[in-house]
Amino acid sequence: MATEESKRINVTLPADLLDELREEIPRRERNQFIVDVLEKELRKLRLKRVLDQLRQKAAWSDEDHPNLTTVEEVNVYVRELRESSLPRNWDEIIGEVQDVG
Repeated sequence: MATEESKRINVTLPADLLDELREEIPRRERNQFIVDVLEKELRKLRLKRVLDQLRQKAAWSDEDHPNLTTVEEVNVYVRELRESSLPRNWDEIIGEVQDVG
């Protein structure tokens, strides 16, 4: 992630980790390497936090959807959704193509 402003920080690393960094990453590429790794790890932390929040409350409850409590009811619901999104005749298909084109 490129930012317009950069700030310098002091970081203390274990000696063996710093040695490995110096061994693996060329001098002029180390800063970007550290930025990339930090961004990746922060993304993971944010995702974990969001997932933990989502796990605290169920995304679906039978009370919210009393008409979808059996497999058959869900199958009917999904079938109706699919059918409602598909054109039913050539006039509708041609109409959609003309609207897009």
